[in-house]
Amino acid sequence: MTLILFLIGLTLLIVGAELLVKGASRIALTLKISPLVVGLTVVAFGTSSPELAVSIESSLTGQESITFGTIAGSNIFNILFILGVSALILPLSVSAKLLRLDVPFMIALSVVVWVFSLNSVISPLEGVVLTAGLVGYTTFLIVQSRKEWVRPVESDGKKYEKSGSHSKLWLLNSCMVAGGLALLMVGSTWFLDGAVSIAEAMGVSETIIGLTIVAAGTSMPEVVTSIMAVIRGEREIAVGNVVGSNIFNILGVLGISAMIAPGGLEITESFIRFDIPVMIAVALACLPIFFTGGVISRGEGALLLGYYIAYSLYLILASSQHDSLPVFSGVMIWFVVPITVIFLLIVVYQQIFSRTTDI
Repeated sequence: MTLILFLIGLTLLIVGAELLVKGASRIALTLKISPLVVGLTVVAFGTSSPELAVSIESSLTGQESITFGTIAGSNIFNILFILGVSALILPLSVSAKLLRLDVPFMIALSVVVWVFSLNSVISPLEGVVLTAGLVGYTTFLIVQSRKEWVRPVESDGKKYEKSGSHSKLWLLNSCMVAGGLALLMVGSTWFLDGAVSIAEAMGVSETIIGLTIVAAGTSMPEVVTSIMAVIRGEREIAVGNVVGSNIFNILGVLGISAMIAPGGLEITESFIRFDIPVMIAVALACLPIFFTGGVISRGEGALLLGYYIAYSLYLILASSQHDSLPVFSGVMIWFVVPITVIFLLIVVYQQIFSRTTDI
């Protein structure tokens, strides 16, 4: 029965993601906004619903560590795992707008979270500031996109034409988005419950389950949605979904949770010293990778995925205080990280040099 629940959940995730991506891309055309903006808003906010639900519940019950762990863990997972897997399937195109505005904004927000947490609490007032930022950011995106919109010649293989059936199409596309989100929510819950039950049956400890399956489970809508967007050729939606989800997690999930939590959200020292800096570092890693030709290549996707595997392994070793932890940490700090930084600097230099030569 558990296996059946797991498979049904996975099926609902795939079907829901297909409906969401198709409906969202059509709505972008109808509303005269770009697919990128839809990915940054409608798709990203919708697929982040599990994080919002978990964070609100944990904030009201006084489990602030779960709230912040969900947000930081999801942001790290979104960039390293989702972008990594998506790029391995098909190299992802990154728009100039994303590089100019949204990625720097995501990095700045990650730093703001660290500043807010330095006194070990994110107050309700700071929660209001973050939530207000979400409203302003969303409004800005929509207004700017409508100003810059250029009507595509085709959508889903058919010419776009205004007709009397416009309202029917709008209703159909809205239903596809709503239905896709509903299937994603149900599917992610069943998938997560099934995965945890299977892991427990195999004798896997609760600590490892929490650090891996549960952390990734709330991001399953983003995973499947981004992969389906890549397969359907909507690569801007795939990248926008990841960046938008991270922005929504900070402004929306963290902001609302801090507003409703009695006395605000208490932040532990481990989050301030380790998890938030890792979240900032991962966000910063987007710039050189995104900058290289405006494409996330399969090699860069493999690099991102490799770092997520290393990060997960570190969490598992640290939680169990394994004897190999010092060796693993030393290899990562003194070997893997420096080589990665040198590699990225070389790639960026080559891109800058080639552009200078072209000019």
